Amino acid sequence: MRLICFFDLPVETAKERKNYRLFRKFLLKDGYLPLQESVYAKLVVNDGAAGHAVARLRKNRPPAGLVQVLKVTEAQFTTMEYITGNRAAYDEVDTMEELLVL
Repeated sequence: MRLICFFDLPVETAKERKNYRLFRKFLLKDGYLPLQESVYAKLVVNDGAAGHAVARLRKNRPPAGLVQVLKVTEAQFTTMEYITGNRAAYDEVDTMEELLVL
């Protein structure tokens, strides 16, 4: 299954921009891959791993802004339609076979 994280964070002050950068770095370090500018996805093996990932998101959330997470199955994720652009332009883990759990 996939966790899709959507976020809309304020970037008007220097502190807000720093919080944005720190949150984005956390997402990348935690295994999320960008789908769009403020949409990141992470492949997880089961509901337990999804719960732990959501708990880490809550722990590392920025003090202001909107952060949402959506859990979808692989079957649902693979039905995504690309209206403009294509999938080949993005490096992402497509299957559980490519996932390495450390």
